[in-house]
Amino acid sequence: MLLRQLNYFIAVVETGSFTRAAERCFISQSAVSQQIQALERELGVELIHRENRTFTLTAAGEYFYQKGRPLLKKLDSLCRETAELGRTAPLGLRVGCLRGYSGPEFQMAVAEFARSHPEVLVEVFSGSHENLYDELRSGQADFVLNDQRRAFSDVYVNQVLTASACCVELSAHSPLAERDSVTAWDLRELPCVLVTFPEQRDNEMTYYRDIVGLEGEFLFADDLEQARLLVVGGKGYLPVEGAAQPHPASGPLRRIPLLRDGRPILRNYCAFWKKGSGNPYVEDFAHILQEQFD
Repeated sequence: MLLRQLNYFIAVVETGSFTRAAERCFISQSAVSQQIQALERELGVELIHRENRTFTLTAAGEYFYQKGRPLLKKLDSLCRETAELGRTAPLGLRVGCLRGYSGPEFQMAVAEFARSHPEVLVEVFSGSHENLYDELRSGQADFVLNDQRRAFSDVYVNQVLTASACCVELSAHSPLAERDSVTAWDLRELPCVLVTFPEQRDNEMTYYRDIVGLEGEFLFADDLEQARLLVVGGKGYLPVEGAAQPHPASGPLRRIPLLRDGRPILRNYCAFWKKGSGNPYVEDFAHILQEQFD
């Protein structure tokens, strides 16, 4: 029980919030609060001084956090290594990301996970929305970063990482590249370049036409690099997956917000994995990825 309470306490300190700690630990806020109070009763000291909706660490709480955090990491490693001794083959982790995702968060999470878990074989793949969903549903993938196009299922953990404004990338030589924002109407004469597998082209085209509201001709690329080369060559524009970071003003591309009715079009990007997957590394990877978005 003390180990679990220590985990909740550290989550509260690191997130700065009982609510965010509950989300991180996948339990209710009231359960976190009750466990922290039980921990304080067991230790006989106040760890967290609560005042209205805020809190501060007491001297005892700060000491307990500083000493408990490395201890918890060592215990986690001990549990994983002990479990590994009973396996006939090393346990791996297969993680997927949207094929056209342009943000750095997923790559940074993979790098950090590999650094902190050198004993785990990590396999990375990419795919369209439907590819990722099928891989997860069939058990071929342990974890995916995907956009939200359907209602959340109780079969999976559905962790919203960020709500990102839709943007498009245009050639720096395009007249539209000088604008602060564009609409689907502004882009109607230009082909839309989509990154997807051949068998998913119809699904992707339908989504961007009927849901996002893009009009006109569609072109297809096998990967993000090929798509951007088409855009640089003036062949069309590219809807951007992921965080909307601007390109340098001197580069060949411009990234511009896509508006509808004068407002940004927001898309949820989420982490998905099956509940009770049995892979002890999935939640570690999910936590590391969430940190990249915080």
